[in-house]
Amino acid sequence: MKQTRMLMGMPITVEIVDAIATSTDIDNVFDYFTYVDMKFSTYKPESEISRINRGEIAAADYSADMREVFALSEETKRATNGYFDIRTAAGPIDPSGLVKGWAIYNAAKILEREGFQNFYVEAGGDIQVRGTTAQGQTWRVGLRSPFEHEKIVKVVALTNAGIATSGTYLRGQHIYDPHCPDAPLTDVVSLSVIGPNVYEADRFATAAFAMGRQGIAYIEHLHGFEGYQIDHAGIATMTSGFEKYVINSTT
Repeated sequence: MKQTRMLMGMPITVEIVDAIATSTDIDNVFDYFTYVDMKFSTYKPESEISRINRGEIAAADYSADMREVFALSEETKRATNGYFDIRTAAGPIDPSGLVKGWAIYNAAKILEREGFQNFYVEAGGDIQVRGTTAQGQTWRVGLRSPFEHEKIVKVVALTNAGIATSGTYLRGQHIYDPHCPDAPLTDVVSLSVIGPNVYEADRFATAAFAMGRQGIAYIEHLHGFEGYQIDHAGIATMTSGFEKYVINSTT
C-alpha cells in the first residue's frame, strides 16, 4: 500500500509492504505530518512557532513537542560546533532544518508501534526505510544530480536506516553558515548523508552543508554515518564507507 500527498509544502510518500496494512494506517501517518505542519510551519501565522516568534507564547507554555525540538536543536548546535542553529540570521527561530527528519522518524515509529516491519517514509527526498521491499530486496534510493534533476548519479541500497540530502540547488540559499551568516554557501551544491535513522542523517546533513567543503570531512569522522558531496564544479567526494551502499554508479 502506497500513497503520496502534498503536505508541509512538499510531496510526502508512505509505502507499507506488510499485507495487514490498511488505508487507516496510511491516514494515521499523514495525520501526524499535518499536525507537525500546523505546529512548526513558519509560513502559517497560526502555528505555534509563528506565535513564539511574535512573542505571543512564553517559554513556560511551549508544547512538549516544541520543547523537545528546541532541546534537540541545542544539542545539535553543540555537537556541530555551532554550524547548526535554528536562530536565523534575520533573528526569528526556524527549526525546519531539524523538524523534517524528526517528523519522518516519528512517523516511522508510528508504523513500528503498529507492528509493521517493511515500509518507507519519504518527505521531500529525505527517507526512513525499514525491512525490505515487496520483492524482498533492500530499499533502493536514487541520488539526483544537482545540475540535471532528472539524472540519478548514485543508487544506494538501504535497510533500517535513514538518508537525507541538503543543498541549494532546489530551494536556493536557505541554509547558512552561522559563523559567517552573510556569506552565501556556493562551494558545495549537494550533500547526502546516510545514518542510523533519518533524524540523525538530516540534522548532520544540514550542519555539514553549512561547513562548506569541510562538511564531508566532518561526516567522515562521525561514527555510523557516510556521506556523498557534490561541489559547484560537479566533483563528487564520498566518505570512505559510502561505496558499500552503492549498487549503481553513473558518476
